Amino acid sequence: MVTNKTPGKFSTYLAITSFSIGTLLLAIHLCVPNNIEILVTGFFYVILALLVNSITLFHLAYHFIINQFERETIAIRILILLANIPITLIYLYIIFNNNLF
Repeated sequence: MVTNKTPGKFSTYLAITSFSIGTLLLAIHLCVPNNIEILVTGFFYVILALLVNSITLFHLAYHFIINQFERETIAIRILILLANIPITLIYLYIIFNNNLF
């Protein structure tokens, strides 16, 4: 049985979940500054999210190359996934500047 399921629905859920967890960790950090446990948890979360999101990005890129009929949909999902990069950089900027003072 062959299905016409567009790959990458998981990537949208992953992007939303990554954004939500990152935002929650930032909010906790801002409410409880200078807590090393939160900083360490956030650091390991960023590493884990980077790994999982990278694997998902490569999976989407593979399907973008081989599935010419669904390229527009896959490209949108790639952009949604990549939107977390500048958000993460902004969060890191806030954390680094918050800890300096």
